[in-house]
Amino acid sequence: MEDDSFIIVAAESQHFDDILELLSNYIAQLRPKLWPLNTYIHTHPELAFKERKAHHALTSFLRSHPQWTVKLSAYGLETAWTATYDSGKAGPVVSFNAEMDALPGLGHACGHNLIASASVAAALATQNVMQKLELPGKIVLLGTPGEEGYGGGKIQLLHAGAYKDVDITLISHPGILNNSPMVRTTAFAKLEVEYFGRAAHAARSPWLGINALDALVTAYNAISVLRQQTMPSDVIGLSITNGGSAPNVIHAYASGVCVVRAETASRLAELQRKVESCFHAGAEATGARLEIKVVPGYADHVPNAVLARSYTKYWNSLPDVPEPPTPADGQFTRVAASTDQGNLSHAMPSVNASFAIPPGPQQGQPHSPDFEVSSGTMEAFDRALRVGKALAGVALDVLRIPGLLEEVQEQWRRDMK
Repeated sequence: MEDDSFIIVAAESQHFDDILELLSNYIAQLRPKLWPLNTYIHTHPELAFKERKAHHALTSFLRSHPQWTVKLSAYGLETAWTATYDSGKAGPVVSFNAEMDALPGLGHACGHNLIASASVAAALATQNVMQKLELPGKIVLLGTPGEEGYGGGKIQLLHAGAYKDVDITLISHPGILNNSPMVRTTAFAKLEVEYFGRAAHAARSPWLGINALDALVTAYNAISVLRQQTMPSDVIGLSITNGGSAPNVIHAYASGVCVVRAETASRLAELQRKVESCFHAGAEATGARLEIKVVPGYADHVPNAVLARSYTKYWNSLPDVPEPPTPADGQFTRVAASTDQGNLSHAMPSVNASFAIPPGPQQGQPHSPDFEVSSGTMEAFDRALRVGKALAGVALDVLRIPGLLEEVQEQWRRDMK
């Protein structure tokens, strides 16, 4: 039995080495063609849901690969797209997501050009090895618009059925601090608040008025007190968007915006209820009428440990492993940012791998001008291609190793509890 086990392990080890070599060789051939595409996206930043140039550039690139079926403006979204490779044999369905949008005034300071490059490289490399090894299954590469801000493209695509038959979903995100496939992000929601009172002259007849601004300030102070008893990972941000009109009147209208963040979707719901109670308290104290519009944000990202283990295996087996090291098996990397990939992770097993690119002179992190420059360098691009190899390795493990997808799905079911 021990000899049999050794033979099985040795054979798998050899198979792994062969796949790593195939992935590396293919992406090396792809690199000169993908670099101009990466640079084009970086130098032509477009805002959320307006990524028309990126849409055209990416789909044109993929249409030059005849094995792929490419659909433009997919699922009713102008700048969404899909590229599909089907082996013709029933098997797992793996998806890669390519983000494209930039930040207002900051260009690609979140490095979405690198995310797109990593996912395109991963998808094409997976397809190349699938054909060589005659593996069953299907690859779905999705161009996912509008990740920055609200109403993320992945959420809209999820609701439209784009991920209906997908078994696993894979993506990456650059930064300067972490190399990790076990990234947990925060969940958030936005509350748009309005108070309606009754105007009166503040000197002649203030008793006739109902002060909407007093209602908002009361709520603001109540939330400030609430912060004393929130968790360290909870974040509540507030702004007054309309503080009334002239100072000598009782204000008939006031408004504000509140953004609430928490480590998990369940904690977010609890924190949001407490914040809404503070807004209701302002209305109750003053007699003003309250209207709250909840703008859904993004769920927290829950990484799949089985998929993450596969990613780490490939990442650390490639030469010249970059710093910092990947975390210990099963250890989360927590980041304060949010992503619509989080919503996908609640619908199917997911990896959102963080990767560190060489920082700029100011050590600027994402959403800084310094990082925008860093994300356009060839060194950052090469790091994204390394990510592409590791993501492709994850997909190929799911496609070729019997029982691995079932293990991934069982882990996801445990996580969702």
